[in-house]
Amino acid sequence: MTDELRAARPVSRPAAPTDLTNRPAAYSVIAELFRVQETMAQRSLFRRIFGFRPVHPDAQSWFSGAIGERAVGRLLAQLGPEWTVLHAVPVGSGDSDIDHVVIGPPGVFTINTKRHPGKKIWVGERILMVAGQKTDHLRNSRHEAKRAAALLAKAAGVAVDVHPIVAIVEPASFAFKQRPADVSIMDARALPRWLKRRRAVLAPVELSRIVDAATEARTWHPTAELSIDATAIDRFADLKGEDTRARIVRVVWASAAAIAVALVAYNYVLPTISAAMIAGVGAL
Repeated sequence: MTDELRAARPVSRPAAPTDLTNRPAAYSVIAELFRVQETMAQRSLFRRIFGFRPVHPDAQSWFSGAIGERAVGRLLAQLGPEWTVLHAVPVGSGDSDIDHVVIGPPGVFTINTKRHPGKKIWVGERILMVAGQKTDHLRNSRHEAKRAAALLAKAAGVAVDVHPIVAIVEPASFAFKQRPADVSIMDARALPRWLKRRRAVLAPVELSRIVDAATEARTWHPTAELSIDATAIDRFADLKGEDTRARIVRVVWASAAAIAVALVAYNYVLPTISAAMIAGVGAL
């Protein structure tokens, strides 16, 4: 960071109640995940023994989304001190949020994180498909960027250009028929390098004004609930670990079942078939 930029940036200060800088990645999604989980009874001993998932079926999309947003949060932590990264930014007047807002000398970016493990991604000018299914990823990302630009411009008192990004977590592959001119789509792992390689377009004073506006929650949402449950992230990590262990248990049971079938075939089926073949040969 240059001396001019250091001088222009506000002095570091503890996060105020309306300051978004300490909001964890995926916080909104995790809160919704646990709201749904509360409707689920604890797994019985039988379900634990046989590796039933601890995540309620209605909460699995939230669970997967949280994994993706947490992964992108870790990637964005690789950016230098000249960058400001905000997560789970409440926006509008309802429960909507923007997964990540990233601000640095190269500009302002909204990141729409989507986790599609093992899926093939196809991209055209107006559509993004996952495993052959159309999605709203491009439309939603454009809407987020447009909304962010309007809110930041109003609060900062300067025109703000916001570039939308769709970050895909764990894709199998990408096929680009035509890259959209106004939205960047990439494997989430490419984010830090892609952002760092962008040329600077914001003057230090302008950057400081935008950062001040962006970190103030009321810029985005007039009545957002900003209290943070300090245990939420640890609880999510525990749930993720429990889900991983359940998957391992299922694999063990599946392997045991396959071995059992093979043993039955070896001890009973094969001898029967062999005896029948020998009897058939003897009858010739």
